[in-house]
Amino acid sequence: MRIRVFILGLLLAASTQAQLLYRDASVFPLLGKATDATLTRYERLPASLESVSRKPLWDLGRNSAGLALRFRSNSTCIGAKWEVRDNRSMNHMTPTGIKGLDLYCLQDGKWVFAGSGRPQGKVNEATIVKNMDPEEREYLLYLSLYDGVTALEIGVDSLSTLDQPTVDLPVREKPVVFYGTSILQGGCASRPGMAHTNILERWLNRECINLGFSGNALLDLEIAELIATVDASMFVLDFLPNATVEHMKERAEKFYSIVRSKHPDTPILFVEDPIFTHSRFDKRVAREVKAKNETIAAIFQSMKKTGEKNIYLLSSKDIIGHDGEATVDGIHFTDLGFMRYAEVLYPLIKKHTR
Repeated sequence: MRIRVFILGLLLAASTQAQLLYRDASVFPLLGKATDATLTRYERLPASLESVSRKPLWDLGRNSAGLALRFRSNSTCIGAKWEVRDNRSMNHMTPTGIKGLDLYCLQDGKWVFAGSGRPQGKVNEATIVKNMDPEEREYLLYLSLYDGVTALEIGVDSLSTLDQPTVDLPVREKPVVFYGTSILQGGCASRPGMAHTNILERWLNRECINLGFSGNALLDLEIAELIATVDASMFVLDFLPNATVEHMKERAEKFYSIVRSKHPDTPILFVEDPIFTHSRFDKRVAREVKAKNETIAAIFQSMKKTGEKNIYLLSSKDIIGHDGEATVDGIHFTDLGFMRYAEVLYPLIKKHTR
């Protein structure tokens, strides 16, 4: 009789876990947006820029890089249903990084990886983590890096709760704002949580805003205007992999001045072009990197001489290490590259986020 009751209990537990109940994620806080005035919830640029920005830039702004959902649950499993806009695929980045999800759980004040939502295509459903004890936990769910989430639901088992977070982490006051390229957008992290802005968000326990636009960090001035609307603790300008020497000479100081005019005392960090691993062989790339880094250094020194304060320049020499193993293709970072980059940035940003 006792065995029979035990087996029935196991069957009931299995049945309960299998019956995920889904709730629209729009009721939960969303981190990582510079503005809420977007066409739809899970994109990054304001609707007002649709007729202003270059089309490639606008389209990339509809990707959900750096966006993260916060919620709380005592469920024994967490699932998700989500749909993406373009169902993109690339030959050097995993589908999970492009259009998947990544779940973290808060434990002793630190965010710990819990599982990934692997995509099947445009419309997706996944049980991200299961077989947990039924305890209250705080969760952080990172959204897709290189596609735009258009719909999202969170699933929990039928006897559990799904509520608003009760812990104010990551801290949302005075976020860190990043502007940059495909690397900053997250190319080519294996999963969303491994983009360096998301790594830093967890390490700092501070909201980070990812304004990375693959191939399109060309110092468009409307992006400077958007950045300037954010009451940030620090601005990180990491545009060199895309911007040419001519772009920088023409626009860098104007881009900076737009942000600085609204934030006279906020630290602003410029980042040199990474020493890409294939530049040791490809001499054209080596010359381009050298020219760009010399140009940004000259602009930076000119600003310093004219009295600009709270500006910093990060040397690229130690950004991704020196063993040549931190990229997928000589340019875009692997998880190793992103971790190394985060380790270099962390102490600099930590110093200015109190």
